[in-house]
Amino acid sequence: RLMLRILSNPRRLCTGTARRELLEVGAAGVLGLGLDALLASQAANREARAADGRSADSADAGRFFGRAKHCILLYLYGSPSQLETFDMKPDAEVEVRGEMQPIPSAVPGVSVCEYLPETAQVMDRVSVVRSMTHPYPIHGVAYATTGVPTIDVAAELNPFDVRHHPYFASVVQYLQRRQRGGRLPDVPQNVALPFPFSSKRSDQPLRAGPYAAYLGAAYNPLWTEFVGEGTKVITKSRAAGFSFTGPEPYLGCTPDSHFRIGATGRLPDLTLDRLNRRRTLLQQLDTARRRLEAHAAVASFDQFQQAAFSLIDNPRIAEALDVRREKDTIRLSYGMTLFGQAALAARRLIEAGTRVVSVFWDEYGLAGDAWDTHANHFPRMKEQLLPGFDKAFAGLIRDLDARGLLDETLVMVLSEHGRTPKIDSKPAGAGRHHWSRAYSIVLAGGGIARGRIVGATDRHAADVADNPISPKDILATAYHLLGIDPQTTLPDRTNRPIPLVPHESRVVTELFG
Repeated sequence: RLMLRILSNPRRLCTGTARRELLEVGAAGVLGLGLDALLASQAANREARAADGRSADSADAGRFFGRAKHCILLYLYGSPSQLETFDMKPDAEVEVRGEMQPIPSAVPGVSVCEYLPETAQVMDRVSVVRSMTHPYPIHGVAYATTGVPTIDVAAELNPFDVRHHPYFASVVQYLQRRQRGGRLPDVPQNVALPFPFSSKRSDQPLRAGPYAAYLGAAYNPLWTEFVGEGTKVITKSRAAGFSFTGPEPYLGCTPDSHFRIGATGRLPDLTLDRLNRRRTLLQQLDTARRRLEAHAAVASFDQFQQAAFSLIDNPRIAEALDVRREKDTIRLSYGMTLFGQAALAARRLIEAGTRVVSVFWDEYGLAGDAWDTHANHFPRMKEQLLPGFDKAFAGLIRDLDARGLLDETLVMVLSEHGRTPKIDSKPAGAGRHHWSRAYSIVLAGGGIARGRIVGATDRHAADVADNPISPKDILATAYHLLGIDPQTTLPDRTNRPIPLVPHESRVVTELFG
């Protein structure tokens, strides 16, 4: 048994387990020590199930197993309203339907919000799920993007909470490396834009979600940095006197804007003191490594260390992130905004060979920002949010389709939940609050049907009326399309086998076409 002491004296937890022992197991996870051997007996069974898609709930689903070669995840933090996007209720009372009007789309009988005119034109290339539902109306990014079975506010605000499961893209990266026998790819397979998650808002705890959890930091997304300036100054405020005034790149950014490799897997709050402690830790690990240099997993850790530095100078990735190399017509088709240019960079990364690219519409300058419209709901939707999303999403779908990439690239537009059906008139500009009982998401490409509506809500978009679908079902579907059995298990910090999604999750075969 491989043991490493991690700067600790023995301390017992309430379970009777030594704290040192847990740290030893955690360190082994970071290093990747023994994982391949531990799961070798399971690998053959997983691959056999994967070959014929037996994890799906329909025999026909096997035809779509592995259809997607790549995935672009567009994440709208804060949660857009279903009633002002893809599930409008124009016949409902005014306090429900609000002040925006529906417009027809490219799919007969399907309407979208009037502030999504370009999205309306590509609705014949996407599918909408109107019946998303779950019991946690909080900003559970981790719940929406990982296999964690439950979420609470404490876990939401703590990426280090031991209950967390690995981020969807981190799992794909990990399993791809296993399939390659530990060999590293030529380009990073898990890249996230535009900057480390929740790192540009006011001084608040980091939010959980896009991290590798028990797989170890080597499988965190490779984050980029945004290089550019916002072109429109905005003042934003929320309760308790918090406010922000400054250029907002999500509203517009300068033509010289681009991206570059930033944080190579570490959380963005690493202070100098913590960095010095980690250097001491690394020295101790290096000493242990020298004693165990014949161990294959340690050798692979060396490869990860080298890759973290070599990726910075990787010309293919640097070129892909430099959206200034694109024609102006293409750049403008995505919108000259932070989200639009990040979506363009995502397409370029896919072409360069990256497997999963995540693009976050994140908080900027102020906590409780982005799509979290508790106040000033209608002005923010009209002026700050819908126009930028409309250009970026429609531009991405058109561009992928024109290049022959849409059929092999799964595109997902996800968020934590929806917004309350009844408008709250008390805050300035009115507001819609958290609502997870019914909301919408959008998917396209990689085996997803074109022009399809799945599920339905009641007359107020308050509850699911047909075909309830959970975030875990969507993750199971994404894994299936990427050629991964959703019931594949990974070892957690105590070596328990944990499925990628809860066992009751299902592949939503009605989305396939």
